[in-house]
Amino acid sequence: MSAPTQPSGTPAAPEVGLDEQRLAQLGYQQELRRKLSGFSNFAVSFSIISVLAGAITSYGIAMTAGGPMAITLGWLLVGGMVTLVALAMAEICSVYPTAGALYWWAAALAKRNKAAWAWFIGWFNFLGEVAVTAAIDFGAAITTSAFLSLTFGLEVTPERTFVVFLVIIVAHGLLNTFGVNLVRVLSDVSAWWHLVGVAVIVGVLAIVPDQHKPISEVFFEVRNATGFDFTGAAVYAVLVGLLMAQYTYTGYDASAHVAEETHDAARSAPRGIVMSVVVSVVAGFFLLFAITWSIQDYDAQRQTELGLPPAQIFIDAAGEELGFFLLFICVVAQFFCGMASVTANSRMTYAFSRDGALPGSRIWRRVNPRTGTPTNSIWLCVVCSTLLVLPSLWNTTAYLAATSIAVIGLYIAYVGPVFLRRRSPDFTPGPWHLGRWSPLVGWLAIGWVGVICVLFVLPTSAPVTASNFNYTIVAVVVVLGAAWLWWVLSARHWFTGPRQNIAPHPEPEPEPESGSEPDPEPESGSGADAVRPGEGR
Repeated sequence: MSAPTQPSGTPAAPEVGLDEQRLAQLGYQQELRRKLSGFSNFAVSFSIISVLAGAITSYGIAMTAGGPMAITLGWLLVGGMVTLVALAMAEICSVYPTAGALYWWAAALAKRNKAAWAWFIGWFNFLGEVAVTAAIDFGAAITTSAFLSLTFGLEVTPERTFVVFLVIIVAHGLLNTFGVNLVRVLSDVSAWWHLVGVAVIVGVLAIVPDQHKPISEVFFEVRNATGFDFTGAAVYAVLVGLLMAQYTYTGYDASAHVAEETHDAARSAPRGIVMSVVVSVVAGFFLLFAITWSIQDYDAQRQTELGLPPAQIFIDAAGEELGFFLLFICVVAQFFCGMASVTANSRMTYAFSRDGALPGSRIWRRVNPRTGTPTNSIWLCVVCSTLLVLPSLWNTTAYLAATSIAVIGLYIAYVGPVFLRRRSPDFTPGPWHLGRWSPLVGWLAIGWVGVICVLFVLPTSAPVTASNFNYTIVAVVVVLGAAWLWWVLSARHWFTGPRQNIAPHPEPEPEPESGSEPDPEPESGSGADAVRPGEGR
């Protein structure tokens, strides 16, 4: 069939959708394939948060530090604060729905030193994305190893766990390489697997066990097996144990990173960020309550040779066969979780490279014309995450450190743009916004991140030795120092922040929300026109 023609006989220009127009305003042509629905966008973030991954693999952290109180009430406390962070991020995402997300937002919102803000926020985001992928897939390897040990008698060793990790992360690289359609289908399946899986686990643990812990202990019992015995050590243990929840609530920036592949991105991506957190708070609470309620022998299950306390809790509470089945649900969920994490990680890397910020950017920013995916970025993320997990062969606290690195790296990147938005009174909200609640939500989110950045670099057990040293602060300082040194010596002379690769299209007419007044016209220096190539730093 021939192409439609205009009256003059020349071919008509293809229709450009609103999403493509918005992306063109931000300076980019549509290179990635826009195949994700609003539900698929939510599913990617929900799969990365994955209460069946983070809450299961890091459950032992809170069992040791804080006990049931850190697990249940700690989950709700952290969930409430994280919801504020997600709300503040979502408001910005609605204005700037681009794969660069956090570092792009920073450049757009900063009044001065735009490129510097973009550079450092981008590097923290990159560090956090790599660390969270490493932690998720290493946690999946721990769970899978425990499952193989129970079902096939495979002895769990650091070397075998690392081999399982390699198999998992390579599989995730391959699945992401095949194209966004496969990722979309698997992400949708993953969301339902998580919801149904949580319901099954909660139902089994509520009905099958012969006995349960008293409800009061599930919420208020405090355990301190950290080795610290100073005055107030129990409180310290509970605070350190919040890492379990805070680590689980990571990765929801994925909804922003896949915005260029999402339909109606200015609304769907912000909703994906917020709803993935809110649904996780509710589902995770019921899951953690059920597991903690079902503990039969606290100390024995905490110190299980499987290296995964929930696995032993499942077996002791529900019997061997049902316990294996519940653990299998978690194994599959964690595989889905890691796949989604590699997706988000690669999109952030692609966007950061598109703007020339990574070594070898010309390689990492390439999009495979056949699959429409940033194949090179996918494998860069796989390799970097593998390097971060290597210390697990020698250091038993590698997983704990990886979770802390993920939390600190990501959350600094999360609130950097929120801080800049709060200092930008001429910010023009997008179709999804917080209205008069925006200042309160934003400042509370910033304050919470300040607290956790101090909390999760502190020692987690005593006495501190080479084998249990929390090397989170070392990793963060090394990355920050390297990024600063590179900036001072070189990057400040050539990195100008986000670069356009297309001439900007005329700005489309705003779409006022039903029943509300249209948003005012953006002021100079705000909104979608805030970052243009060649702007000063």
